[in-house]
Amino acid sequence: MGRVRRSVPERREELLTAAVEQIGQHGAAAVRIADVAAALGVSNALVLYHFASKEQLVAAAFTHAADADLAHLRRLLGRRTSALRRLRTAVRWYAPTGQAKGWRLWIEAWSASLRDPALREVSRGLDQQWKAALTEVIAEGTASGEFRCEDPASAAWRLTAFLDGLAVQMTSYEGTLSRAAMLEWTDDALARELGVDRAELTATAR
Repeated sequence: MGRVRRSVPERREELLTAAVEQIGQHGAAAVRIADVAAALGVSNALVLYHFASKEQLVAAAFTHAADADLAHLRRLLGRRTSALRRLRTAVRWYAPTGQAKGWRLWIEAWSASLRDPALREVSRGLDQQWKAALTEVIAEGTASGEFRCEDPASAAWRLTAFLDGLAVQMTSYEGTLSRAAMLEWTDDALARELGVDRAELTATAR
């Protein structure tokens, strides 16, 4: 049978998914156009038809993966429940012991961004969207009196910086700390930023 013809959006989706997997295996610096092409059984020329350079492919793959995580974050934060419950669910999901799958890719992107201005702009924009989403719900909960936070934007920055740091440690030195310890620390950080008792925060899970 001949190869199934795909639309341009379908082909790009396929290429980006393969690129994310190959970056995870080889790293952003070492991955090649040929690696992505070989994973799909297509030619290098086909990959280059959709992405003019390896740099464009890596930036697009990172955006593709991060956008999927952002969409899930917004679904968690948009649920019809208390701001406190939404924040705890989202932060525990975002934590390196949760279900977010993009940590290795984020770390690769941070490293590659030191040398690639275009990727740096992409990663900065996506990072700002993460912080803005958290800031919005922290501000909502503060306004409704659920918790006390004088500066929601600063709280979002501190929370994401804390979780980013944990992710680097957990990804680089797997097994150093337990999942239970990481989630305890995550709850401690969130309770501190929101000005609530730890018991009140953990009660949201019941």
